[in-house]
Amino acid sequence: MNDLATPTLPPANPASANLPPSNLPPSNLPPSNLPPSNLIDRALRRVTGLWRDMAASVIPQEDDSLPAQMRACLDARGGEVSARNRAARLAETYLSRDAAGRLDFLRTLASFDADQTAIDTAYATLHAAPDEAARLSAQSALRRALEPPRVRLLTQFTTIPDGMKFLVDLRASLLDTMKSDPHLRALESDLRGLLANWFDVGFLEMVPVSWTSPAILLERLVQYEAVHRIRNWQDLKNRLDSDRRCYAFFHPRMAMEPLIFVEVAMVQGLANSVQHLLDRDAPVLDPRTADTAIFYSISNCQRGLGGISFGNFLIKRAVETLSAEFRNLKTFATLSPLPGFRHWLDAKLAEAPANFITEEESLSLRSALATAGVATDSSSGAAALATLLAHRRWHRDPALSAVAEPPLLRLCATYLLNETRGRRALDPVAHFHMSNGARLERINPLADTSPKGLRESAGLMVNYLYDLAKIETYHEEYVGEGKRNAASSVKKLAKG
Repeated sequence: MNDLATPTLPPANPASANLPPSNLPPSNLPPSNLPPSNLIDRALRRVTGLWRDMAASVIPQEDDSLPAQMRACLDARGGEVSARNRAARLAETYLSRDAAGRLDFLRTLASFDADQTAIDTAYATLHAAPDEAARLSAQSALRRALEPPRVRLLTQFTTIPDGMKFLVDLRASLLDTMKSDPHLRALESDLRGLLANWFDVGFLEMVPVSWTSPAILLERLVQYEAVHRIRNWQDLKNRLDSDRRCYAFFHPRMAMEPLIFVEVAMVQGLANSVQHLLDRDAPVLDPRTADTAIFYSISNCQRGLGGISFGNFLIKRAVETLSAEFRNLKTFATLSPLPGFRHWLDAKLAEAPANFITEEESLSLRSALATAGVATDSSSGAAALATLLAHRRWHRDPALSAVAEPPLLRLCATYLLNETRGRRALDPVAHFHMSNGARLERINPLADTSPKGLRESAGLMVNYLYDLAKIETYHEEYVGEGKRNAASSVKKLAKG
């Protein structure tokens, strides 16, 4: 990554990057899934304007088709400056096209594959190598033959302003369009390999975000918040108050484009309800009296980096920073969602495997449903739990929520500790935290009673504990052995 010759990028929008929030309109913020705001639009226009200026210096050839432009860029005709300008022209061409035109661009780029004849020749030469020197030389030749020209072309995009961001967004488009196209899948694989080499937590800069941060950064936080949507300026200010901390992780080649936002609340004891944690009317706690830091939102900002690990110990960096600022903090934990639990649970309830719901749980569920006047068409405990969860206000009925709690906690512990995808935890959030060295500490019922929380996790949330003295040990045990460290109370639930 350090060998890439990208110049230092200017701020995303010099005219507005240092405006405080008070200079922005006092209206409600847009939902985080809306298109970028004017600040971000202007930043994009600035970049595409730079590309257009660079592209204007390229002298059109007789054959100016898209494949010919890509070949000229690969051939570096006229030297590195010309190649860079041609890369800018290609990037500007891609962004100027509609969806069908962009798909054609990607397919053309994917067509620059390795030469099979060259691969066969290099392999035959390696197979026939008479000695060690010839074998080593043939291996090098085979490696060069195996590398598709499109990899060099992708790398050339890093030489233009915001070229790294362009490649990240290009992969996001590939993830949406590759489907059953083997050529696009091969292109995505090449790009994923490049990005995996260029992005690692060791290269990332962690920047504190506060109410006085540049307006464009605050807008990014609103736009990319993926766990608990920020609804308006008051909501944003609450998350940046004195008893809160927010950190943004940046790559040095993506100016003002955060990769990850980490939001933290200083509290007393483990938090067990996100609604209470984000209550704007709750009193602000003096952080010097807090004993626990709760990581309640970790948002990946770049879809094009999905599935690419930033390396381990990302949370450890934030923990070390908080420890240095607040010596009174003794516990570092999360209040995390379970995005895959309800999907897994509903599938299991539909299958109704033997002993999935115990006889005692089944009797309690059916009795509570009958008392509440909720009809169920089966004596099955699995059907009774499914009926209860389908009841719109079950979480507001103390009797129904009380009988739902034991099976939900037990099944959730089973899901987190026993269900797998390969050697990793089935739940993506559990995998993230365990690979970062966390221990599964507690499962909290009715911790997220928002429609999203009920739909995805039946209201459950999890505390993952980060013990600085054991982070590396837990990481090694999970990554190396697949061991999932958990508190004894959670292990007991899973065995129940």
